[in-house]
Amino acid sequence: MLPADGHVHSQFSWDAPAGDMHATCARAVEIGLPALAFTEHVDLTRWNLHGQPLPERYRGQVDAHGAFLGNPLEVQAYLDEVERCRHDFPGLRIWSGLELSEPHWHPAAVADLVSATGAERLVGSVHALPDLHPDAAQGEHVETGNGYLQRPPVEVVRAYLAEVTALAASDAPFAVLAHVDYPLRTWPASAGPVPWDALEDDVRTALSALAASGRALELNTRRPLEGRVLRWWREAGGDAVAFGSDAHHPDALAHGFRDAAALAGACGFRPGATPFALWGRA
Repeated sequence: MLPADGHVHSQFSWDAPAGDMHATCARAVEIGLPALAFTEHVDLTRWNLHGQPLPERYRGQVDAHGAFLGNPLEVQAYLDEVERCRHDFPGLRIWSGLELSEPHWHPAAVADLVSATGAERLVGSVHALPDLHPDAAQGEHVETGNGYLQRPPVEVVRAYLAEVTALAASDAPFAVLAHVDYPLRTWPASAGPVPWDALEDDVRTALSALAASGRALELNTRRPLEGRVLRWWREAGGDAVAFGSDAHHPDALAHGFRDAAALAGACGFRPGATPFALWGRA
């Protein structure tokens, strides 16, 4: 049996115009997925663009200073669609959820959204770094991928992991850390292979903070997680893993899950007692 997909986006996420909650549930039934969580984006940090074009799929607003913010979640419409899908697919376990980006920076707004949605799966993530552009004011940010325009590649990843460590050490309301390797999605080819030896201490520091918090690490299959990272997670005392495809359209649901489950098993994690239970240490 495939693991539950605990990180899925639908049309209610501002960067998923091809998302379709109902079609995603139909896809889950087709492939034999027992459960999934629609963890829609909650992004409250503005990204300075500095003239960089926005991907066509992004839906949001650019302010007078050239900073982008994705459209807010339409809470009631989202919850209504979750209930419709639960009615139409009674054999599929469907959880509501949120992907909270930098929730430790926006505690009041995040608390309000968590309360309003009653979300059952809360995923924490980092997508932004401090803006180092000469024209940027203190406290302004850029999306991590644009961080490569301002820092050497290794320093982008280190800055990201430092923020992940801060998130893990915070009391932000999330249970699973998403895509600990997020900056590697846009690692520049010109930089050569990822220098894991140079990054190991930073990765281990972030994983140790997450393990100490009692939260779970996500195996995000958008970019297959390196086996060494999962081994470091176990060595840090990590007790649990979750699986997330980070799907933004129905066909990406549970992509790569068989390989991810095999990796988790090889690193000493086993399925829980129910479809939505986290995988724990064997």
